[in-house]
Amino acid sequence: MERASSEKKSEDLTVDTLEESAVEAQKSHDERTPEQAGDAIAEPLDTPPDGGYGWVVCFALALMNGMTWGIAASYGVFLSHYLATDYFPGATPLDYAFIGGLEFGAAMLISPLTTILTRELGRRVVMSAGIVMISGGYIAASFASQIWQLYLTQGVLVGLGIGAIFIPAIAVLPQWFLKRRSFAQSLASSGSGFLGLAFSLATAAMIKQLGLPWTLRVIGLLAFFGNLVSMVLVRDRNHLVKPPQLGFAVHLLKRYDCLLLLCWAFVHVMGYMVLLYSLSSYGTEVVGLSQGQAGILTAILNLGTGIGRPLIGLASDRWGRIPVASLLTFANGLIILAFWIPANSFGFLLFFSVVAGGTMGVFWMTVGPLCAEVAGLKEVPSFLALQWLTVVLPTTFAEVIALYLRRPSMGRWSYVWLQLFAAMCYLVGSGFIIELWRIKRKKKRLAASGAEHTPS
Repeated sequence: MERASSEKKSEDLTVDTLEESAVEAQKSHDERTPEQAGDAIAEPLDTPPDGGYGWVVCFALALMNGMTWGIAASYGVFLSHYLATDYFPGATPLDYAFIGGLEFGAAMLISPLTTILTRELGRRVVMSAGIVMISGGYIAASFASQIWQLYLTQGVLVGLGIGAIFIPAIAVLPQWFLKRRSFAQSLASSGSGFLGLAFSLATAAMIKQLGLPWTLRVIGLLAFFGNLVSMVLVRDRNHLVKPPQLGFAVHLLKRYDCLLLLCWAFVHVMGYMVLLYSLSSYGTEVVGLSQGQAGILTAILNLGTGIGRPLIGLASDRWGRIPVASLLTFANGLIILAFWIPANSFGFLLFFSVVAGGTMGVFWMTVGPLCAEVAGLKEVPSFLALQWLTVVLPTTFAEVIALYLRRPSMGRWSYVWLQLFAAMCYLVGSGFIIELWRIKRKKKRLAASGAEHTPS
């Protein structure tokens, strides 16, 4: 009966942990089964409750995602407005594209520092600083009169605020869930979709009714109060898990499986950023949509995100996190080739926005559970810090690359090169995570074979 209980526990351990446990059992020559050895090595001081207050944390993180990434996702509306009105004389389309990239890039760049400060000062101190920065960035941007001021405010300061809020909080949720980890993460991640929908529609309406300065101020105030509520509700379980929270975990870079996940993140996020920020401008410049219709496209893209991510979470818990991430990454590349490139009407683009929105951000909703599965629960904050550093360059420069790939002289096909670039990013990214899937299956077979030949 004891052995059966131990085997049941082992189903939720990572493959690497099981393999290491079997080796340890043989070395110690004790009477434990490999599954019992795995439990002793890999389990934290207690098992995640898979619910309880974890659902409150899940709701709080959904609100946090909406008040950070949901707001950032609405930059596509700002971008269309800046490009259409030449709001800052002398600014180029490259300037405006770079500002959107800075929001993401600055947030990811400070991940090592944020991880260390969270360990030394506590999560709430770091998140409080982030709340002040994100709200202050939007309010300060409302007074900007030159493009460099927009760089520092809506770009750098907002990005730093997002990073200081998001990075300490995202590592908390895996501590509360085990069997439902992907579903909980997807619910939390869907907040960026649903609130991104709201902010995309509201931003377009507010710019029209209130003007750009007051739109930025209202968003800054909403970000302040929304993230404050989220920070108060989030609780971690660090006293039980005891994560090392390293700013730069060099030892993880020596592992092939960890490197594969980092490579997947790099190319996947590059395709994601191109699609996120280029869709609305494609609608206005190629299809001939109005600014209002372009705002609706961004909103529908976020709606697809809000609906699709919980479904992806359920599928991940049912069929495996790595297999689902592999298949969806590959599918995203095909979706771009099959639907975005030939899209030539508002209705077709709406359909594409729903489909793509539900699957394009696989990285953001699966990265936490995948880090736990590949590196182990204790390593989640350290591995996430590496993930955020990895995506600094693609988040910062992806849209800049996309603008260089545009060919206005090609008319209807002026966006085809950047569309192909986005599709190839997803397809190449799928190669990395499919390889990760392959080696995990191989290790699982080796672990099973080792367990069969180990005496009880």
